[in-house]
Amino acid sequence: MKAIFYVLALLAIGGAAYFSYDNLGKFQGQREEKNQAVSDNKDMTKKAEAKEEELAQEKSALEAAEKDKADATASIENLVAKEKTFRRDLGELENKLEEQKAQFAKLQESLGEINKLVDGAGVTLEELPDEVNRMKQEKSDKDKKLGELVTLVEGAQKSVESNQAEIGRLADREAKRNSRIRRNAMESVVSAVNDDWGFVVIGAGSSTGFTPQTKLLVKRNGRLIAEIQPSSIEPSQTIAEIDDETLAPGARIQPGDRVILANPATN
Repeated sequence: MKAIFYVLALLAIGGAAYFSYDNLGKFQGQREEKNQAVSDNKDMTKKAEAKEEELAQEKSALEAAEKDKADATASIENLVAKEKTFRRDLGELENKLEEQKAQFAKLQESLGEINKLVDGAGVTLEELPDEVNRMKQEKSDKDKKLGELVTLVEGAQKSVESNQAEIGRLADREAKRNSRIRRNAMESVVSAVNDDWGFVVIGAGSSTGFTPQTKLLVKRNGRLIAEIQPSSIEPSQTIAEIDDETLAPGARIQPGDRVILANPATN
């Protein structure tokens, strides 16, 4: 009986040793897999850091390119402005050149007249100095008169330019006045009402001249119902909040009610 017990004990010890050895092999394999995973993770981390550094460099290069593009655009705009200035200056110089050509033609005409006088004068050698002095004085008088005429022409041109500027200013003022008159005559219609949120939709917007500061009145059959204040303005419609304190007792704004300006623009 004891022999059987010893045999069973030996078998148990052998089985335990076998399973311990087998688990040891599995443990070593798992440890190697773990070490390999750690190594792979480090490699992936290095690659990720390299990619991030490469991305940062590309981002920096992109920002530099954007700056260069902005600088180039500014340079082009500056060159275009200079070209316009040069063209304007060239036009002014061409106009002055034409004026000088006209003056030179007049001087040539005067010189031709002087030459005719000399040719037909028949003066003697003794009289020639006096005749030359006389012609010089006549030429001086004509130059002076020409200078006076040029001054008068320049003054007339400045007067014309000033009048044109004044005409432009008056035309602009008239256009603004007409715009204010049209705004004063503006009348729109309530297209929708939301009593829960206290706002209305109006079938007119910024193209009509509405601004957030524009106060509007709502009326029905010639009777004032309430005041409203624009809160969101689009080109063709406006959302306005209802001023409950100005709402007429027992009245409610309805689609179809008329909308006018509370404060007409002054002329």
